[in-house]
Amino acid sequence: MASEANPAECTKGKQRLLVSETEEELAVALAKYTAEISDKYTRERGAFTVVLSGGYLIHGIRKLVESPYKESVDWAKWHVFWVDERVVKKDHVDSNYKLAYDGFLSKVPIPPSQVYSINDSLPAEGAADDYEACLKQLVKTGILEVSASTGFPRFDLMLLGMGPDGHIASLFPGHPLLKENQRWVTFIRDSPKPPPQRITFTFPVIDASAYIAMVVAGSGEVDAVKKALGCKDSSSDLLPVQMVSLEDGEFTWFTDKEAVSKLQNKASP
Repeated sequence: MASEANPAECTKGKQRLLVSETEEELAVALAKYTAEISDKYTRERGAFTVVLSGGYLIHGIRKLVESPYKESVDWAKWHVFWVDERVVKKDHVDSNYKLAYDGFLSKVPIPPSQVYSINDSLPAEGAADDYEACLKQLVKTGILEVSASTGFPRFDLMLLGMGPDGHIASLFPGHPLLKENQRWVTFIRDSPKPPPQRITFTFPVIDASAYIAMVVAGSGEVDAVKKALGCKDSSSDLLPVQMVSLEDGEFTWFTDKEAVSKLQNKASP
């Protein structure tokens, strides 16, 4: 069963920390949370815009393809995007699309036309331009909302993971893209984690989200979790995950006990 703790005051914006006993319980809590937000938006406006990441996030949402969610979620209203993507063919082992298709999308009836993968025939810069143009067209058609204050796209839910270095999307520590504040989608040719060429949403897009679920399980990111949620200083050397600052949204950490094992203020069972 998940329990709630208060993240350290060094986090920015409104954040919740949920700690599950095990990764299995985390997956159950995440499916329930996602299904509830899906229901909220499909009822309110007839569409649900959800953003996926790579890594073990797809494994983390595996309960959505099981009962009761497989039958009860209104999959026909889902519109699926990626917070970042490797510039490889869709059938390549490094493709986030392939990871999501194999583990999730092939098991639920989301219309293929509502799954927005990158144009894998273009180089990184062209793929980023093309993806941004796709988002702007969806704004025109009313599928995708925009922030009233910033004009950046406002996704209903981002399901994200974090790397051991605290990176999110393809926004890496110390990289110039951390400061990009004009583009919706940009590209990177020198990713410190292979493959080197990727496209990625920028911080203003992430910050415009209505809901973000940050999914971190296991021992791989314990030091990044400790720095992100357990810091007691106002160091300017922030991890990318600490640079998220939602305008008007809710940020929830979905963790297991192993992931928060170095936190002193972790929730009690």
